[in-house]
Amino acid sequence: MARVKSKNLRRKRVHRRIRHRLAGSAARPRLCVFRSLKHVYAQLIDDSQGRTLGFSSTLKLDGKRLANGGNVAAAKRVGKEIATQAKAQGIESVVFDRGGYIYHGRVKALAEAAREAGLKF
Repeated sequence: MARVKSKNLRRKRVHRRIRHRLAGSAARPRLCVFRSLKHVYAQLIDDSQGRTLGFSSTLKLDGKRLANGGNVAAAKRVGKEIATQAKAQGIESVVFDRGGYIYHGRVKALAEAAREAGLKF
C-alpha cells in the first residue's frame, strides 16, 4: 500500500471526503477554515451560486496585519469577526467546514468564538 507523502496531501484527501457531504446555501452558507503556519483564514461561501459572502483573516483584522496571526488568540478574533459579518447579512446558522484539519487548537478556537458571537452550527 502506498504511503501518503505529506501531511498536506492527507489533509486535502480528508477535505475532499468532507466536501462530498457539505454544501452551503444562501440561507446556510459554508464556513470554510484554512490555516497556514502564520495566519488563519475564514470564508462564508454560498456553494449554490459559487459566491463568497464574507471573509476574515489575521491579515486584515482591524485594517492591519497582526504581528502573530498563527496563534489561538488570533483565531478567536477571526471567529468573532466572521460571525459579526454573518450577523450583518442576516445569517444565523452556517455549515462548518474544518478544511480537513482536526478539530483542535486554532480551528476549534475559531469555531467556538463564532458560536459565542451568535452563529449556530
